[in-house]
Amino acid sequence: RVAGRAAQAERERARWFVWLPVAVGAGIAAYFSLGTEPGLWMALALPVMALGVAGAARNAGLVYVLALAGLAASLGFAVAKVRTEWTRAPVLANEMRRANVEGIVELVEPRPTRGARLTIRVMQIGGLASAQQPARIRVRVMTLRERLKPGDAVRLRASLRPPSMPALPGGYDFARWAWFQGVGATGYAIHPPEIVADGATREQGALQDAKAALERLRQAIGERVKAAVPGETGAIAVSLITGERGAITEATNEAYRDSGLVHILSISGLHMAIMAGFVYGAMRLVLAAFPSIALRYPTKKWAAAAALMGGATYLLISGGSIPTIRAFIMIAIMFTAVMLDRQALAMRNVAIAALVVLLLMPESLLDPGFQMSFAAVVSLIAAYEAARERTEERERGGWHRAIAFFLGGIVMSTVIASLAVAPIGAYHFHRSQQYALLANLVAVPVVNLVVMPAALLTLVAMPFGLEALPLAVMAKGIDAMTETAKWVAALPGAVASIPEISDASFALMIGGGLWLTLWQTRWRTLGLAAVGGGVLIAGGTERPDILAGRGGELVAVRGSDGLLAATGPRRGSFELDRWLEHDGDGRATREVLKSRAFRCDGAGCTARIQGLGVAVTRHPSAAAEDCLRSEIVVTEPRPPRGCTKPLAVIDRWSLRRDGTHAIYLETDEMSGKPRIARIETVAGRRGVRPWSEPPRLVRADNKVRRRTHDDPD
Repeated sequence: RVAGRAAQAERERARWFVWLPVAVGAGIAAYFSLGTEPGLWMALALPVMALGVAGAARNAGLVYVLALAGLAASLGFAVAKVRTEWTRAPVLANEMRRANVEGIVELVEPRPTRGARLTIRVMQIGGLASAQQPARIRVRVMTLRERLKPGDAVRLRASLRPPSMPALPGGYDFARWAWFQGVGATGYAIHPPEIVADGATREQGALQDAKAALERLRQAIGERVKAAVPGETGAIAVSLITGERGAITEATNEAYRDSGLVHILSISGLHMAIMAGFVYGAMRLVLAAFPSIALRYPTKKWAAAAALMGGATYLLISGGSIPTIRAFIMIAIMFTAVMLDRQALAMRNVAIAALVVLLLMPESLLDPGFQMSFAAVVSLIAAYEAARERTEERERGGWHRAIAFFLGGIVMSTVIASLAVAPIGAYHFHRSQQYALLANLVAVPVVNLVVMPAALLTLVAMPFGLEALPLAVMAKGIDAMTETAKWVAALPGAVASIPEISDASFALMIGGGLWLTLWQTRWRTLGLAAVGGGVLIAGGTERPDILAGRGGELVAVRGSDGLLAATGPRRGSFELDRWLEHDGDGRATREVLKSRAFRCDGAGCTARIQGLGVAVTRHPSAAAEDCLRSEIVVTEPRPPRGCTKPLAVIDRWSLRRDGTHAIYLETDEMSGKPRIARIETVAGRRGVRPWSEPPRLVRADNKVRRRTHDDPD
């Protein structure tokens, strides 16, 4: 039996390489899962140690393979640490109100209603030493007195704060994303920014000048597109050409999300493949029209080179976002394979693309876009490989059979890609688009045949002032897409909410999917067992009984029906939205806030859960009474010094320092009374990492206190 497994592994030798990025990704995942930041020298020593082990096990068969996997994982760990140190830049330590900021505009993102969001490379922030100043900030500006362009030097007064922490323990960490983008603060402008006439030349190098020129070109293209196609359709056209999505309204974004078409609005592999593929096909047709060239020269390679240059141009014009860079790397490898007379669509090429992306941008591993794009491509290529032997049958079937295979290919590609990305979407976004297959079957052919080819023709015609015609064609296609999105999103049961999926469940589903698609022999079917196991334990995540956040203003308790009821401000419900998403609760926040679980007056609110009293103290006059009558107190004012009776006292300073507190209850086996099993905080789950500020020590009367019913008063 052992010999049989060894023989099967030997038959899979050609596929061993495609597991290399998986091992590198495992090392990157291990780095980001740590609670404390590892030392640089320790991270660099790991690959050296692993290399020594691999060298010693060179002739040890399976042990050698495992040693190489360990070497790849340690390399991924080290690369992630080096990337973290490479992007290290100051992060604003505390909130600043009315700060005087001077800097260079790097990006102008229009908003749907009014104003814009600016990314500014900081030159000076009043009151901060140069060593404390963030490298760049993102600021929302409600009004613009002057037309801002990338490269302009501006002066403004703004309220700034550190990048926000997750809305609940284990939630999406925006601050980690901001760290790798060099964004050290976010906020809003108090007054419109003022252009500094003589400031554009200060500390501007050749690279910064080139970046500013490129951003000005993108802005000019967007303005010409909106001039030819006004309104929402023009905003979507701009997003597909330049990658700027800021002007699309939330209602349209919601329709595309609920229909499963939101991937069309974000430039990624689909758009890059269509653009480059259209250039490749057009060049082959043009060159084939000249027999003297087609019969003497490798026109296929010429077309691949032209497609590569077209893809690079689109990469620059579309803003060079991480998903676009990732898509370009994949396209570049495939067209390079064509120029080298190698097979373009091959699992090895996808593995090389994934490896390049992970080594250059290891933080991409945590990005849903990275996971979805590679999951879809890997699944499609695996299906293509499985069906490759039927190609000859299709070629012998005549034109009607070829059309049937083409249409069937669209359907099967959509089904396979949808199944591949479904666990990733459920894990990250807690939503399932029930009719995504239907929406994609209608919209994707429109994108392939109308919208993106027209976008390419727009870019070609724009230097000559002839963009109106292709944009008119593109607008018709966009209108068809939008109508499809709205129609599908309005269907009954179009969206299903999914509770939080555990990390173990997600890992099983992803690992099973990789096992199923990357191997070729019969043992690949074991991947189905792993996927099934992941689905089986997907709903086993424990949910908190009480959530407290936003400085004590927002508190939610879980009722006997398993649903959250909340009290808090009527506006600014972002945090509560995230709580409901993780809970798999599709109710609107206003409905949750109207629940009668809390009884409120001018001094605060009270509720009961599993026999325990929960008090939300708004005014100091109620603090003493809440401390005597309630087991759990969440207080905005400072609690009295003698507030020792409650099981837990959580004040606004603790919430601002450590983020949302999630309280889990259990029944004491001895007394049969409810008690606190544990309290999790955002800071505790994040750990002490460069992008998460370490918890600060506070006075004893400001900390979270816990006790049990058996403790003395």
